[in-house]
Order: sequence, then structure tokens, then C-alpha cells
Amino acid sequence: MKRTQVYNQGFIWAILGTLLFSTKAIWIKLCFSTSSIDASSLLMLRMLFSLPFFAAAMWFYFVHQQVKKAKASTYLVACLVGILGYYVSSLLDFIGLQYVSASIERIILFIYPTLAVLLNLLIFKVPIQKKQWMAILITYVGIGLAYWGELNQIPDTKMFFFGTWMILLCAITFALYLVGSGKIIPKIGAPQFTSLSMLAASLGIFIHYWVTHQQGLAAIYDLPILHSSSLWYVIALAIISTVIPSFLMSGGMKRIGSNDLAIITSLGPVATLFQARWILNEPFSWEQILGTVFVLIGVLLVKKVGATGTNPDYPIYPSPKG
Repeated sequence: MKRTQVYNQGFIWAILGTLLFSTKAIWIKLCFSTSSIDASSLLMLRMLFSLPFFAAAMWFYFVHQQVKKAKASTYLVACLVGILGYYVSSLLDFIGLQYVSASIERIILFIYPTLAVLLNLLIFKVPIQKKQWMAILITYVGIGLAYWGELNQIPDTKMFFFGTWMILLCAITFALYLVGSGKIIPKIGAPQFTSLSMLAASLGIFIHYWVTHQQGLAAIYDLPILHSSSLWYVIALAIISTVIPSFLMSGGMKRIGSNDLAIITSLGPVATLFQARWILNEPFSWEQILGTVFVLIGVLLVKKVGATGTNPDYPIYPSPKG
């Protein structure tokens, strides 16, 4: 296959992956609106349905590739970082989506690259360039505009503030995950980091569910959503917006590179905004549209001068061929 064909294939995969990832908030909102399921139960079901696919892919990689060795403390940190990124962060996101629209969730969550830049400054004393400061300013002006537009359309501002605080904490914890993973991946490699972080996060999710529900894990089968038509939304959340786009994005990154992939993923908030309007009938104002544009400009500027382009919806996972 020619180089141009390989790039075009990767470009198409990246576009499809981004569009599928952008449906995550839509499926979550549909689950909440059509059933009485709580955030921790829905998160547990998402992991329960998607984890076997990731485990199989990771096993296939380890069979065909050489595994890096590192200190025990490095593996422990990888587990802790995974728990922060895929358990704590995801739980906060699911809780927040009970009270805010899918479009505002995506806009707030998408500021994680600017947060990663700020955290690198505070923790590792990595200086911020002038262009990055400008990008951060533009991003938060956009957040303010979109937030104001949403605030004017809701009756219950108290729960809206709580929901947005949860989403903001989600973005902060995921930014911390990115900063931590950036230090661990060079030591043990992306596949090992992914397997450890996903397994640790899964364990955390299942323990959380066991502690917060009286019947423990035995209550999973009795969840009403598993015996209703809303089960299809859960399956879609796990397969359509998690598993399939994860492999599409990993294949796309291999073919077009992380920089181009980072730019393509900026389509996510826009896609979610229009899907929320079309599927969930969520209203949007000119403030939200203008705010989204500002956020996209700010994020693209940050990525252009060196911030990570990792998507918060899928684990760092290269294709089995390396």
C-alpha cells in the first residue's frame, strides 16, 4: 500500500474514531433518562462489557512483543495513575452528566490539555510559553461563554453547579493522569502501562460497586437496566463509544501520527454539540457555539506547541504490530 493510501486510511479511521467517541455522553444521558441506574452502576457495566475486548487485545500484544522490565514501585505507580485516570475521573464524569447537558460536559472536559500544561508547571516546573498562556486564556474565555449560555437555559442552578464541578474535577484528575502517565510510559512501555492501569481501574470500579451496594457484585444481574430495552444503550456505550473507537484511534495514530490525530480529535466537542441537539433535543445558544469555537482554538494552540493530544475517552494503546 502506498504512503498516501496509508495516510488516507489512518485519516478516515481517526475521523470515525473521534465521531464514535463523541457519542459517549449521548449514551450516558440516554441511560440516565430511560432508567433509574446510578453513576457507579453504569460505570461498572461499561467496564464489564468493554474490558474483555481490551484484555484480549493486550494478551495478543504480549504474546507477540517483548515486555519491558521495571522496578516494582514503577508498576505500583502505574496502577495508581490508572485508578486516578479511569476510575476516579470516569466516576466524576458519570456523576456530573446526571446534572449537565452532554454538550457542556464535552466542552468542559476538553480543557484537559491546558490543565496538563498548568500541572506540569506546578509539579515539574516545566515553563509555559507565551503562546500557551494565550491558548489557555482563549480556552477559558470560551468555557465562560458556553457556561453562561447554558446557565440561562436551566431552572435548577444548584444541581447544575454541582454537575459542572464534577466535570471540572474529572478534567483535573484526567490531566493529573496524563502528567503521571507521561513519566511512567517511557519506563515500561504503553502496552504494559495500559494493561496495568485498566486492570487497576477495573478493580477499583468493582470494589466501589461492591461497597456502595448492599448485595455487592451479586446485585449486578438484578439491575433493572439489564432487563429492559435500555440495555442497548449500555452496550452502545461500551462497544460503540469505547472499544471500537479505541482500536480505530490506535490504528489511526500509527498511520498519521499523534500531531495530526490531536487536531482531528478536536472535532469531538462539535460533534457532541450537534448530536445532543439532534438526539437529546438539547437546546444550544449562540454563546455555546461561540464558546465551543474559542475552546477549540485554545486547545489547538496548546497542542501545536507541544501539549499532549491524548483523548480522555480511550486508553493509551498502540496497535499490536507496534
